[in-house]
Amino acid sequence: MDAFIIHGGKRLRGTVRVNGSKNATLPLMAAALLTDEPLTLRDAPDLADIRNMVKLLGTLGCRAQLTPGEIGDGRAMKLHVDDLAPCEAHYDIVRTMRASICVLGPMLAKRGEARVSMPGGCAIGDRPIDLHLTALEKMG
Repeated sequence: MDAFIIHGGKRLRGTVRVNGSKNATLPLMAAALLTDEPLTLRDAPDLADIRNMVKLLGTLGCRAQLTPGEIGDGRAMKLHVDDLAPCEAHYDIVRTMRASICVLGPMLAKRGEARVSMPGGCAIGDRPIDLHLTALEKMG
């Protein structure tokens, strides 16, 4: 059996830089649909799912601007909704990532209606969206 053996008596010191997380960033990006104010996210990882969410938000009236800089060195993503009209998240983008379902709640809350295709993403087995639907149902 593997084990960690810790000999105490010494105080820990120092700092650890925690980089941005895809699974934290994607729902925060979708939350931009809830406000009329600009939203700034720092240290969003440069990944395909993040770029696809930028495309999806763009089709839903949300502009995204990435400021220069490296991750962890001032890089920021500014999101701002300037068009509340689009209420449909189309399959051609939604099929590329599981997190696209995260736009459903914010669109429904802010716009009163929403159409989101069944999300795609990786094929690691069933990952139902019933939790999202149940939550929306309970909120009326």
